[in-house]
Amino acid sequence: MMAHDMERVLMSPAFEVFNKLRLAGQLCDVVLIADGVQFNAHRVILCGCSSYFQALFTTGWSDSGKREYQLPGISPETLRQVIEYAYTYSVVITAHNVENLLAAADYLSVLGIVQRCCDFLHEHLCLDNCVGLVKIGDVYCLKELHQSAFKFLLKNFKEVAINSNEFLELTLEELCDIMERDELNVREEDVVFHAILRWIEHDPATREAHISVLLPKVRMARMDPEYFMKIVKKNDLVKANAACRRIISDVMKVIYDLDDESPLSDFENPLIRPRLPSDVLLAVGGWNMGTTNCIDAYDTRADRWVDITQEEQSNLAGHGMVYHNGFVYCIGGFDGQHFINSVRRYDPITREWQQMAPMHWHRCNVSVVVLDGFIYAMGGHIVFRPLNKVERYNPVTNEWTQIEPMNERRSDASATTLNGKIYICGGHSGTESLSTVECFDPLTNEWSLITPMSTPRHSLGVTVYKGKIYAVGGINRSDHLQTMEVYDHTTNRWHAVAPMSTPRSEFGIAVVDDLLFVMGGHDGFRVTNKVECYDAGTGSWYRAQDMTRPRKHFSCCVVPAHPRIIQYASPR
Repeated sequence: MMAHDMERVLMSPAFEVFNKLRLAGQLCDVVLIADGVQFNAHRVILCGCSSYFQALFTTGWSDSGKREYQLPGISPETLRQVIEYAYTYSVVITAHNVENLLAAADYLSVLGIVQRCCDFLHEHLCLDNCVGLVKIGDVYCLKELHQSAFKFLLKNFKEVAINSNEFLELTLEELCDIMERDELNVREEDVVFHAILRWIEHDPATREAHISVLLPKVRMARMDPEYFMKIVKKNDLVKANAACRRIISDVMKVIYDLDDESPLSDFENPLIRPRLPSDVLLAVGGWNMGTTNCIDAYDTRADRWVDITQEEQSNLAGHGMVYHNGFVYCIGGFDGQHFINSVRRYDPITREWQQMAPMHWHRCNVSVVVLDGFIYAMGGHIVFRPLNKVERYNPVTNEWTQIEPMNERRSDASATTLNGKIYICGGHSGTESLSTVECFDPLTNEWSLITPMSTPRHSLGVTVYKGKIYAVGGINRSDHLQTMEVYDHTTNRWHAVAPMSTPRSEFGIAVVDDLLFVMGGHDGFRVTNKVECYDAGTGSWYRAQDMTRPRKHFSCCVVPAHPRIIQYASPR
């Protein structure tokens, strides 16, 4: 509760009396008039909520004997709400009245209503109104609203550019400001090019000439060369504008590496400079000739790994890792000497670690997921004896609770969540690799075996991608696997899809930027730092930038964009 709200609660009996007097027209000493409609009020009450009224009623330029004041530009209904707020400190804000109320409250310096309107607009920020809220925040100097609406617009630019009608009303300067930003969240620059075309088509007579101003804001040298040549270079607007020819020529020099005169780096050249990532992939710890404390961040837009290791970070391998509600949790594992039950929490903004409540069981090569605000730790091993034990962590109370065990003992399994349930796949029973898959329903608190994978796998990677469960790589007996299979919950079946380019076990897996990444691990001969990604749209695997060092038994998770994301990105 805000301070002024608390004051009003404490003073409410007196204010109820003042309001009754106002409604009865008793002891009122001022009349406010909006569009011919008169409202009786008490000066001292109005002064209590507004510096505008204090100035109006008390300064020398005001006629102290004057009783009636005209308030032009404010509707009677809006003035009624402002006056009621002065007496009750409550106001009903809706999508229909919020802009009128905000304008009036800003003009009359009723800061309480301004703040409530701002809160209301924050809560209702969406794809349809984010452009308008950026402008409202600007007009009324609402810094927080402006910043959050602008961030939302940058984060959701693709959807806004395609569907928003407000987007079409942007000025040239506003559109340029948006498209210049490194924070603009687009995986493909063709999104930016098509946004320009849509904006121009809305008012071609006055906007077509702006193509030469807007085109350099597109980082065209990052486009697929064939797309650039066929779609951008041959676009009628681009061809018709003489100033665009030089721009196209400059792009082609970068794409085909034709510039001999001290070429700029990718990060300095605005035509190819990568945007900042929306989400960052973190890889923590691992093993290569021993445990390591290294932390790497993968910048998908620049396709670069950034070493963000901190000296005070302890060595860790075979742990589980999840992101939840602003924090990264590292759970269990091996610290170089012992199998541990400890839980450490990392704050990506402050980059500080904190020890949390330990698990009931020491677990190495444990499987972890987040579901409905809880963190689940499943299986793993103590001194190489696999567990079927499951426990659940409540981040609010910082407590672990043991729950129903799995049907099978599983170490080196992998788990994910889909449609409110947990799926854990494969693993090692202590005697063999498992093909079995179990599903946990938190509503019934029961584990049930579902269709097994076609191949037994331990030390595999499992994740949800495009609404399906992907089981990747791993080991079957002594064979390192490069195969991948997909589970469709609607048919309850597994089917094979394109294999990785190299076998992998004990590796990292994550979905970021709408691609499935696998990284590091063991390829059957050595520990590797190789990374590749799978695009379900094309059904193909692609090479990505190598990790900073080879390692296995590390863990990774995706951290959404936050105010210090630039610390985790390749230096721009």
